[in-house]
Amino acid sequence: MTRGATPLAGLFDALCPMHALLDGTGHVVHVGPTLARLCPQREMKGARFLELFELRRPARGATMHDLRQMQGRGLHFVTRDAPRLSLKAVLTGLPDDAALGLPGGALVNMSFGIAVTEAIRRLDLTARDFAATDLTVEMLYLIEAKTAAMEASRLLNLRLQGAKAAAEEQAYTDTLTGLRNRRALDPVLMQLMTSETDFALIQLDLDYFKEVNDQLGHAAGDHVLQAAARAMQAETRKEDVLLRVGGDEFVLILTRVTDAARVRDIAERVIARLEKPVEYDGQPCHISASAGGALSCLYRDPKTVEARIMEDADIALYEAKSAGRGCYRSFEPGMRLDRDRCSRA
Repeated sequence: MTRGATPLAGLFDALCPMHALLDGTGHVVHVGPTLARLCPQREMKGARFLELFELRRPARGATMHDLRQMQGRGLHFVTRDAPRLSLKAVLTGLPDDAALGLPGGALVNMSFGIAVTEAIRRLDLTARDFAATDLTVEMLYLIEAKTAAMEASRLLNLRLQGAKAAAEEQAYTDTLTGLRNRRALDPVLMQLMTSETDFALIQLDLDYFKEVNDQLGHAAGDHVLQAAARAMQAETRKEDVLLRVGGDEFVLILTRVTDAARVRDIAERVIARLEKPVEYDGQPCHISASAGGALSCLYRDPKTVEARIMEDADIALYEAKSAGRGCYRSFEPGMRLDRDRCSRA
């Protein structure tokens, strides 16, 4: 018959909170508070110890007599109920002493061993669940310190990444118009090349912009540039990339556009939009635009696209200016031959 808890239970609980006190038949008389948390779904007191814990090493011992024969040896148990936790243990026999309330069975003192971190996570254990002298307490402090340090490191990395992204965005942004700037051109082209995305590239210069600056001042010129940026954004898609690469020079990159007629239509809509007067300080500012474009899909060797497409779009832009400005020209190979002949002449 199972006896009541020993008067020494409080002492055992304080010194070894993961102990089980067994009577001579191997039934649990008392368990430490931490060990009790391993099987919350059943009452451990009064249960047979080996029905709660499976002895894995040594691979023998089905009775209390067998357990007592392993006194002082390192034992390895696994909880039979979920979660299946691995436990190390040592057993010592106890006298049958009614004065002390000892049941004449054994004291089994357990620990988590190397499985302590998993047990802490699964059972939400704290330092209060271990004896004050248990090295696990020190490990708990180290785990808490590591967790705090890792969280601080994570937050710092997030802030650094955010600061880096903001700095890169600022470095690649034209502060006047809010468009991408010249620094952003090479990364954008490289990304398109890497992803093998076809695109059309339009070089566009504002016509008569110098007259606005000369007649009305640079404040008027800045106002016109901002209005021009908004006009180009209104005539292109969100996935397209607009860049201001010089004073009145812009580049439009139309992603996944491979039709020359469609590029012409977009360029002519942009030019028509830019020709609408922009009012500044009660005075109309008149500008126009010349544009030249090229298609990435027309280059046989993809490796030459980045090096050639800007140059070819610039040649087409020169043709548009030569045609009287305010128009668009699409690059054709004959344009390069004409330019080379002019250069030699």
